[in-house]
Amino acid sequence: MGQTLQIGPLTLPWAFIILLAGWIAGTQLCERLARKQGLNTNLHTWLLVVLSLVAARLAFVAQYASSYSGDLMGIFDIRDGGWEPLAGLVVMAIYVLALWIAGSKTTRAVGAGAALFATIWLVGNAAFAMLAPVQQSLPQFTSVALNAQPVALPELKGRPVVINLWASWCPPCRREMPVLVQAQADHPGVRFLWVNQGEAPEVVLRAAAQFSLPQADVLIDAEEHLSRAIRQRALPTTLFFNAEGEQVGMRAGELSKATITQHIAQITASH
Repeated sequence: MGQTLQIGPLTLPWAFIILLAGWIAGTQLCERLARKQGLNTNLHTWLLVVLSLVAARLAFVAQYASSYSGDLMGIFDIRDGGWEPLAGLVVMAIYVLALWIAGSKTTRAVGAGAALFATIWLVGNAAFAMLAPVQQSLPQFTSVALNAQPVALPELKGRPVVINLWASWCPPCRREMPVLVQAQADHPGVRFLWVNQGEAPEVVLRAAAQFSLPQADVLIDAEEHLSRAIRQRALPTTLFFNAEGEQVGMRAGELSKATITQHIAQITASH
């Protein structure tokens, strides 16, 4: 099972699907129990969702505060996927506890809905972790870089590796390029590779020059062999491997300075 679900051209992260399923199930249970008591819990349902999401985001931002110091608007740009889910669950529990202390009649309905959501989220993510392939290795992929030198991914073991799948026509790919280039400069012990998907060499060459990408680190993949090998069509997609060549993480979607810092910390932890 991959980290995303492919439905035609649509790519959905499994984490989002599990979250959505839990929210729908929890909301339905809450509303059903509330109706039996002649109560309306709509306000509590939405407050619970908003407060939990805000807490999850702010907890992540607090962990990587230095990455947002020069980009305060980036705090609100949730496209980078930066969340701390446990903080959201804690706020959810505190909210239900506050209802109980206040003697609210909605406590039972809201608490049951919140408990069902938390159960689906925890069990769903645990099941996903069990079904997901364990520590995939560097893909069997060889290509030619813009400097005309061949690069074989399996031969890169010995140092952490970050592989970015991108295309010049992809807006989020273009937006995250400065973040990746700066990360390469900040982490000289990590090998960064940009594997272009589906474009002609002359197009890739122009784009690489525009983004100041090192030619030795930009690979041509006009037939999109790497995308098919990892069963991931979403762009951008970034793969993170430790020095043993084991895949530690993957991000399907745009990276921010904070989220790439998070992933690089994981692959360099024991290096």
